[in-house]
Amino acid sequence: MTTEILIILAVMVAAYVAAKAARLAVEIAMFAAALAGGLAGSVLGTPPFGELARHLVEGSITYLDVMLVFFTATFFMAVVNESGGVVYAVRATLRVFGRRRVPALLALMVIVLIPGALTGAGSVSLLVVGAPVAMALGRMGLPPKRVAAILFIVAGLSAAAPPVNIWAMILCAGTAIPYVGFEFTLGIPVLILGAFTVLVLGLRKGPGAASGPGELPEPPQGMTWWRVLVPFLVFFGLVAAYRVRPFATPIFGLALEFTLAALAAILISPKRIAVAALARDTVKRLLPLLATTVVVGMLQQIMTATGVRGLVSFAAISTPLVLLFLLLPVIIPFSEGVLTYGAAAILGIPLIWFLDSIGFHATVVIAGLSLLWPLGDGLPPTALIGRLSAMVSGYQGPYRDFLKAAWLPWLVITAAAMAMILFSTKLAFLVKWSM
Repeated sequence: MTTEILIILAVMVAAYVAAKAARLAVEIAMFAAALAGGLAGSVLGTPPFGELARHLVEGSITYLDVMLVFFTATFFMAVVNESGGVVYAVRATLRVFGRRRVPALLALMVIVLIPGALTGAGSVSLLVVGAPVAMALGRMGLPPKRVAAILFIVAGLSAAAPPVNIWAMILCAGTAIPYVGFEFTLGIPVLILGAFTVLVLGLRKGPGAASGPGELPEPPQGMTWWRVLVPFLVFFGLVAAYRVRPFATPIFGLALEFTLAALAAILISPKRIAVAALARDTVKRLLPLLATTVVVGMLQQIMTATGVRGLVSFAAISTPLVLLFLLLPVIIPFSEGVLTYGAAAILGIPLIWFLDSIGFHATVVIAGLSLLWPLGDGLPPTALIGRLSAMVSGYQGPYRDFLKAAWLPWLVITAAAMAMILFSTKLAFLVKWSM
């Protein structure tokens, strides 16, 4: 039986490598791996040919709720951006803090964190606020290489931040762990590491740095702070309501909460927003991310049906614990660079089962792993956040040089993530604070 599973795994790996060698998108490469693995398993009897299509269809809707959150959260941020709220906030930050460099850097960090934290995708942070924040950092005297490094690290941290963390959602769904208790467990490390990043890379001006890729655009007439803040207050108010009064307030769910917040932003926007066109553009922008989520579910389903997932789980369980911890800082980011969110389903789920079974606190371990995965978004072949960071910052130099500029935050984030995993039981109080 083990030999058959190894053959199926080899077929899946070969299909993925062949698809990438043909320069196909990572989503198509993962689908090719799932389909090839299913066909190889059918030839060997698991699953039967008649059930292959059912497994693929079932797998495609595994994360339907996550995809709804993707769309509604990104649409909400798109409305805020279209209404002029993002540009207004960036301009106000520079105007209020002026030459006070530290508070200005911290405020810009928060602006980058918010879209990714609400949508679970660091790419959304870069697409929504990346350009104006890059301009602001350029006006503060930072060279494009360090601007790109700051955006890469902070946008990655925004994807790990609560309330929406896709890696944690996939791990919780695959291990039957409730998706609760991450507010302080992830929020505190993300804020500390984000502040460290912007201060280390942003305090010192670059020699002969330009004033930025361009002037910040003017916000529309009538935009004020209350128009920026009210939609966020609606969202966080709905989130907090059923925690403050759990038996008197219904649980709306993140998708409906984002929809209501978007409706509030549309109603108080100082300019007319073409809702249908904006929703269509949001879907187009999200297609790669939604496709990845669909294919991850298919891959996970096929791996489970063919026994490959069990083999990977056994490999994780049988690896000596010291060696496993030494390999995690390399394996986790590398797996994200190759499989994007699929790495959480393939490697993360068996890791959580194993570490939870030997006494580690599962929620804190998930939070620690969630800090490592965003680093892989700067590694080939996908390098989604890394490439977007270079694009919006106007950086034209070698890609590896901009990654080198982020070496210190990278090491500190890795150390913090490993500390959370190793000392997860001692950090369990963060989970209690969040509940």
